[in-house]
Order: sequence, then C-alpha cells, then structure tokens
Amino acid sequence: MPSFRTGTVLRLIEERTGLQRAEVDLGDGPEKAYVLTQLTGRVDVGDPVVVNTTAVELGLGTGGWHVVHWNLGRDEWHEKGPGHIIKGRYTSLQADVGSTEEHLEAMAEAESIDGMPVVAAALHSQVPAVATAVRARAPDARIAYVMTDGAGLPLAMSDLVASLRAKGLIDATVTYGHAFGGDYEAVSVFSALVVARQVAGADVAIVAMGPGIVGTNTRLGFSGLEVGPVLDAAVGLGGVPVACLRISFADPRPRHYGLSHHSATALRLATRSRVLVPLPCVGGPEEARVRADLARAGIADRHDVVDVDPPDVLALFAAHDLHIVSMGRPAADDPVMFQAAAAAGAVAAAHIPSRAAP
Repeated sequence: MPSFRTGTVLRLIEERTGLQRAEVDLGDGPEKAYVLTQLTGRVDVGDPVVVNTTAVELGLGTGGWHVVHWNLGRDEWHEKGPGHIIKGRYTSLQADVGSTEEHLEAMAEAESIDGMPVVAAALHSQVPAVATAVRARAPDARIAYVMTDGAGLPLAMSDLVASLRAKGLIDATVTYGHAFGGDYEAVSVFSALVVARQVAGADVAIVAMGPGIVGTNTRLGFSGLEVGPVLDAAVGLGGVPVACLRISFADPRPRHYGLSHHSATALRLATRSRVLVPLPCVGGPEEARVRADLARAGIADRHDVVDVDPPDVLALFAAHDLHIVSMGRPAADDPVMFQAAAAAGAVAAAHIPSRAAP
C-alpha cells in the first residue's frame, strides 16, 4: 500500500519540461523529492505538499527520492490535455494526454513502418549505446526513442533521454501504453512504431522501457520480457527486428552473468518471429561464453545471430560527454553490456531503408 506524508518545499534543485527536483522537509530535515508537473502542476519554495514516500521506505532503486503527490498551496489545478485518451486510467492522477492516432487522419489505416529497423532493448541504460552507434554509422539518420510502460512511466524522469536530446543523439520521442511525456503519445507498440516512422520521420527506432526495470528472480516475472512482443510488432509492421542483448561480465548474479536470462528467455520464449541478434565480437573467453549461452538457449537456431565488430562504445560516450551507469556500475566497469547495445545500433544503421525525405 502507498505511504504519504506532508511537508514543505525548502529548495528547488532542478527544473526541466515535465519535472522538478526539490528538497522537502517532512519533519526530519531536508529530503529529496521530484514533481511530475504534467500531472500535478509545479511547486515553489514554501509550498505545503503531500508526498508519496513509498519507494524510499521500501529502499527501491529510485535514487532515494520521494514523489510530490499534491501541492496543498492551491485549491485546484487544471490544464486541459490535447485529446481524450487518458493515461494512468482510473487512478487519482489520470491525465488526458491525448494520442497522436486520434488527431491524424493519415494514421487511420496505417500499418507499415516501411522497412525501418527497430532495436528492442530491455535496459534503459543501453539506449545511449544504441543511439551513439547509429549516429556513428549513419550521421544523418533520424533516431526515435520509443518508451514502453514496462518500468518508469514519465519520460521526464529520464536524465539519459534529456541528455541524448540535448546532444542531438535522439531526434524524437514516443511514449505508449501508460508511459507518457513523449513528443508523441501513442496507445500501443504497433501505433507507436508507425508514429515514429510515418509522423516523426524516424529512420531507426530504439524501443526500451524507462528507468527502473522490474525483476523477481523468476523465469517469467520481469518486465524485460516485453522485448519479444516488441520485436514481433516490428516484423508485423514490415520492419527489421534487431534484438539488443543483455550481457554482463560484472554482474555477480549468476542469472545475469554472460548472456542474461532476461535476453535468453525473451528470445527463446516470448519472440515468435525470427529476428536479428547482433553478437559483439569482443574475442576471448567472454565471446566464447556468450556464443555458448546463445547455443544453449536455442537462440542460435531460432534466430539469425549476426557477428558484429562493435564500435568503440566507451570512446563514443567520451566523444559525446556521456557518463553512463547501469546497475550502479560505470560503463567502463562492464563494457560488454554496452558493446552489445552498440552492435545492435550498428546493425540497425546498416539496415536503414533509403527513401525521400519526409
């Protein structure tokens, strides 16, 4: 059950579209909280607020932040959305964010992405590696990030995406399901991919959940299983499906060492189509381990494993002044994780279809 407390805004730390970060006093001194302004409006120093403290009390990986639920300094707040499609439906924070589909007549019968490559990743932290690799191999490509609702729902919470947008590494964002806050809102993964291609003019779509992957240490109880249906949607819409492998040689958990069981299960069980599986050729025992893991899971037979000499992803991060961390580890401590994502980006860049400018 959720937990709530009341307090006072002491200081505003940071602001950007859709998000404020602040210090609040809940009775024990300054604590960190964020405000999703698209849902509750902004706050100012001195405002009394109701704060959801659930995640901090549970010790979840949210960075130790509370969430401002309501600003008691106002009696009402209203900001009409652009359409009638509601996200967060049937909760007290449901919002009429609208959807791209309901406004564009061209979307009524659209069901093709015209050969656009779609990279499906299970980790939000792998998105920068895919994007920088695409940009390195295809500098003029338009890249769309499509955010699922498998983890964090507000796009505004992603510092990564904010940085990638600012550096010109992502050109458009689409949020679907109950995820919200993208340049374009969509209802389903199918329509989100069509929006990315036909409305945003993307040459490549990177599909991944927002921050905060969910896992339960069970075979099927993890949100990264959505990679399978995403890849199947890409195939159904006439795109090129590219699986981004989750690989680690720094994660101490056996189920994630080498080829993560998240990738193995998603590709073995949840992906019905035959897809491209880029394998970063890193050499030595690490590459041998991943090849063995792919064979053991039957992925080498069910899908098309593509050997890739991956771009120097750490150099790409440095060139763009990106400081990427995953599971609390800097990219340099687990490079194969990001080489796998860069390999997926390189394959996607190689499959960009030629077409006239949108």
